Amino acid sequence: MADNLPTEFDVVVVGTGLPESIIAAACARSGQRVLHVDSRNYYGGNWASFSFSGLLSWIKENQQKADLSDECEDWRKLILEDEEAIPLSSKDKTIQHVEDFCFGDQDSAEGVEEAGALPKLHVPGALAAQGESPGPEKESPAVEGIPLGSQGSPAVEGIPLGSQESPAVEEASPGSEKENAAVESPGEEPQSCSEAARAAAGDGAGAAPGPGAAPSTADGDSAPQPAKTEAAPSENAAQEPKKITYSQIVREGRRFNVDLVSKLLYSRGLLIDLLIKSNVSRYAEFKNATRVLAFREGKVEQVPCSRADVFNSRQLTMVEKRMLMKFLTFCLDYEQHPEEYQEHESSTFAEFLQTRKLTPSLQHFILHSIAMVAQTESSTLEGLQATKKFLQCLGRYGNTPFLFPLYGQGEIPQCFCRLCAVFGGIYCLRHAVRCLVLDRASGRCKAIVDQFGQRISANYFIVEDSYLSESTCTNVCYRQISRAVLITDQSVLNTDSEQQVSILTVPPLEPAMAAVRVIELCSSTMTCMKDTYLVHLTCPSTKTAREDLEPVVQKLFNLNTEKETENEELEKPRVLWAVYFNMRDSSGVEKSSYAGLPSNVYVCSGPDSALGNDCAVKQAETIFREMFPAEEFCPPPPNPEDIIYDEDEIEPEESGLNNSPETKPETSAEESSSEGGAAVTKEE
Repeated sequence: MADNLPTEFDVVVVGTGLPESIIAAACARSGQRVLHVDSRNYYGGNWASFSFSGLLSWIKENQQKADLSDECEDWRKLILEDEEAIPLSSKDKTIQHVEDFCFGDQDSAEGVEEAGALPKLHVPGALAAQGESPGPEKESPAVEGIPLGSQGSPAVEGIPLGSQESPAVEEASPGSEKENAAVESPGEEPQSCSEAARAAAGDGAGAAPGPGAAPSTADGDSAPQPAKTEAAPSENAAQEPKKITYSQIVREGRRFNVDLVSKLLYSRGLLIDLLIKSNVSRYAEFKNATRVLAFREGKVEQVPCSRADVFNSRQLTMVEKRMLMKFLTFCLDYEQHPEEYQEHESSTFAEFLQTRKLTPSLQHFILHSIAMVAQTESSTLEGLQATKKFLQCLGRYGNTPFLFPLYGQGEIPQCFCRLCAVFGGIYCLRHAVRCLVLDRASGRCKAIVDQFGQRISANYFIVEDSYLSESTCTNVCYRQISRAVLITDQSVLNTDSEQQVSILTVPPLEPAMAAVRVIELCSSTMTCMKDTYLVHLTCPSTKTAREDLEPVVQKLFNLNTEKETENEELEKPRVLWAVYFNMRDSSGVEKSSYAGLPSNVYVCSGPDSALGNDCAVKQAETIFREMFPAEEFCPPPPNPEDIIYDEDEIEPEESGLNNSPETKPETSAEESSSEGGAAVTKEE
């Protein structure tokens, strides 16, 4: 039970965000005893993904301004005379200015229940449980998973990650797999997670599927969403889109997986390399981002990225195609030609592009859709580095540099948590930590005190920034991220296929504003219901999220609830529902900025505003190497066939599964080599 944990660990991790989860996995993989706790009732912290009802609960929780004070402070009696307590915060203050709006047909949604949801549990103080077994939610046929590590062929959509493992994993039912996948141990390691974590995994927030949870559709494009291609693409603009009501969204809420932070994975980025190296990629599936868009002169258009796209493009003249290819070729090895850019190093990248004999449209494409850097702030070198990174990532898994995890970004922290659990890590959700215990003599942190008054000792402590008290963060200057999430009825750019994952950068509408990154997800990413799109907008904050992002939303979408609008507005996608919020960006904060933290306490930041996840991976690796410089960071797991078992381990003593004393050791070894598939099969 969570109130009777072991009293000694090597590493205690507080918070289940991406950096903390990577560190926990790396520590457990290197043989450390890891306790991983979170006061929330879902995994991921600000990296989490929610079902629609889970998101509504999260909105309600963050709109309530009441501060949670400690019910009792009996834990202070556990602090000895030669010790000092560093209290941790009981209230998450990283989310502000939360505003949600319903623009769709506001029919009464009272009494409408989510399809496939379990009966609500009457648990005091807990959010309504959403249940784990999704039923019809996982039956969508258009799952186009990409197995990491198979970059030999760019056209790999439709190959599920499970196909690289034993067939038994592919055949696992979605319900049972989702129950096991919310980062508790997958069945083979019963002590790796507390009962509290198992209960919390059933929430609509963060209870996301593991390996094989998505149905295997190895036929690739031969299994599209039925009934989505009935109308010819040329007719889509003229036809009125299917009417989606708010009650439908509520009823199909379990089909939504809404990310709090909107990111994509660079196909040659640090996170993809880590997923492949550590074999954590087996716990997730990915879909290639299918197109890069640009917003220019009030219109959305597709940007040619690869060589084939450039030469097939009808937007560019032959002269522009040659110009673009020549510049992109230069960017791939710009370090070899310093004379080309040295005199412009003090200039911005936008000013450098003007010296390269590029047309205005090409400059726009390169600056906002390929390099994706700030027009007035990014230097020439930063722009060249970003362009080179974009080009190097092309072609590994498809014709864009980006991947998106099926079921949302919240899957990634859970995948690393699961690796930690497999190697013996213990998980507790809804488990608050009251304070860190500091030894005055050594100046090091020696223990934590949790909500049950338990005193748990460890050598190292990892704490997510949001858990630190205001007194600890007095000297810290935080930035803010403006976020918006929209549910729309059609894509910002209709094409032959409705199943598109798009990224669009909208340039600043006014000089004082920042560029806005827009990521549009279709239903085949398993993040929204059929006939809808999930649109994420992100930018660094200058005001509240609504003030920062609503002008861009009005440019791209129709916000009117009534149909009696101008033809121009009717052509735009209609927003059915929207939420705006500001999120704290604690990345880049030096440890010395935090007051009074001991040397063996490390702070992990929340999500940053960048598109990729390199900041989180670098931070996790840096902290791990400071703690264990002699250990390898997330090494590949051992091959089951290479494991040598002692005779005592091979003999089926007290197993109860095999009563025959003449069982041969070779048989046990073979069964162990296919442990993953066999375990899932038995659960079936």
